[in-house]
Amino acid sequence: MVAAQVTSGVGAEPVRWINPVVGALAAAAGCFAASRRGAARAAGAVATGMALGHTVERIGVRTGLPFGRYTYTPVLRPQVAGVPVAVAAAWSGMGLAAHAVAAVLVPGRRPVRRMAVGALALTAWDAFLDPQMLRHDLWRWARRGTYRGVPASNFAGWLGVSALLMAATEAWVGGPDASEWLVATYGLMAAMETLAFAVVFEPSDPVVAVAGGTAMGAFAVPAAVLALRRRAAGTGAGRP
Repeated sequence: MVAAQVTSGVGAEPVRWINPVVGALAAAAGCFAASRRGAARAAGAVATGMALGHTVERIGVRTGLPFGRYTYTPVLRPQVAGVPVAVAAAWSGMGLAAHAVAAVLVPGRRPVRRMAVGALALTAWDAFLDPQMLRHDLWRWARRGTYRGVPASNFAGWLGVSALLMAATEAWVGGPDASEWLVATYGLMAAMETLAFAVVFEPSDPVVAVAGGTAMGAFAVPAAVLALRRRAAGTGAGRP
């Protein structure tokens, strides 16, 4: 995933690497979840995340709810019912990573709070995702918003859909002992997106680098610190 993402950032045809990056993300997230909850539950979480992601995106392009009016271009393929498969896979993969971050930040039997934190963590990722995909002309908004062309309604919709996804993920793989590798996946995405917008993309975009880095970093940094402390203390020792 990292190799494909680096190639996407510096290559002449970044769009062709989106499917490999997202595919590797979803596969890795599923495997990391399986290391803690078993293959069946992890597969259920991945499949549910993809189904939910595809459903809300299909509703979105047809009705404008819950994100606002937008359409997908033919650039990213394959598509099912007008929605790129990679988009559904991205919801699933990063959904698992965001839930793992929330599981570290909100331990114990507090599922509602954990789902709320996970929804916020996943929505933070869109501070990077939407501006990047608009650069590649993968989708277009009917009305440009103030944040690099993204309307505020998009983030409200993301938060609502993310909450639904966190509830589904909690049902499949919920629990405080999340995989440290899923937490690392979230942190890695935050770091690489920040670096990409700051210095790799042409032209660079320091506004998105700061906004996205701050939003994701607010979850990634404390989750990483807590995960490392727990591992050092021996919590969950013996598991990958």
